[in-house]
Amino acid sequence: MNNGKKYQQDLLEGILSADENISLMEVCGTHTMAIAKSGLRQILPPHIKLLSGPGCPVCVTSQGDIDAIIELVQNEDIILVTFGDMMRVPGTRSSLQEERSQGSDVRVAYSPLDALRIARENPQKEVIFLGIGFETTTPAVGLTVQQAREEGVKNFSVFSVHKMVPPALELIFSDPEIQVDGLICPGHVSAVIGVEPYEILAQKYNRPCVITGFETLDILEGIYMLIKQKQKRQARAEIQYRRVVKPEGNPVAREVIARFFEAVPARWRGLGVIPDSGLKLRDEYADLDARKKFNITEMEEVPIKGCACGEVLMGKIMPAECPLFGRGCTPLQPVGPCMVSHEGSCAAYYRFTPAKGRS
Repeated sequence: MNNGKKYQQDLLEGILSADENISLMEVCGTHTMAIAKSGLRQILPPHIKLLSGPGCPVCVTSQGDIDAIIELVQNEDIILVTFGDMMRVPGTRSSLQEERSQGSDVRVAYSPLDALRIARENPQKEVIFLGIGFETTTPAVGLTVQQAREEGVKNFSVFSVHKMVPPALELIFSDPEIQVDGLICPGHVSAVIGVEPYEILAQKYNRPCVITGFETLDILEGIYMLIKQKQKRQARAEIQYRRVVKPEGNPVAREVIARFFEAVPARWRGLGVIPDSGLKLRDEYADLDARKKFNITEMEEVPIKGCACGEVLMGKIMPAECPLFGRGCTPLQPVGPCMVSHEGSCAAYYRFTPAKGRS
């Protein structure tokens, strides 16, 4: 433990000794919460800026998709199963939590297999699993689809709002309004996709990427590695989180994703439509695709008045710069998704930033 503390102190001293301006973006909601909880932003000097990116899958789910799901659950023959974070995300006029309070059958699950079990237990109902998340959660949904097909469960389907991280990072690097010098890359996603997608980005845009773990020491080391690259005028992808992430990632998980899903354009809340960033079930599984089964059409995006979640997700502003932050929008009464999810940057900032910084 003492050695760990000394190494942490050495890393911090190395970071503090850097005198060049640098802006780094973490693109994982777990990093966002860890950075806020540890108080790293408060101890770093002003010339080292940490920004939060679109690393929370709940936050980037488009309002049109939320509205489509809300419309679906108003059908009394449908049971919707989803993860807890999705319950309070506001649509245009309602949320899943509000719909449940009005009598809709909306249930919280910890696994897509829970939704398949519910379908078996309720053969008279149509059970839809709202599949959300990045490359980390997608393989489990694909294998659940396989099990449903093998068992012949006809009343089960998936509404996929799964997304892939690298296309969003490309959008960030290519936007001239976003001044990001390097990326603190997600550990969980990278355990699946490996280092190659970041190598491509680093070379194309001449900016470094470091795959980082979630302990304070991990994050400090990741920041230090990015700073050292910038000082040496280097731009490559590195792995700090070597105890979990292999350079090749997880080929088995990637094969499962490719077997059941294909890339499609997807709308990200606040970011617009990003080509080849979404995942839909392949045509051979159309009978298990809720969008096709229930003929769901994309709904119009209706911006939330005053909400700046889009700018927060792109790192263009800090959460407290949103006019609703801490006033009309709080964790108890959220207006935008960044205040709803436990991985949302606004929720993290609200919970862990000193009150004087939130006024």
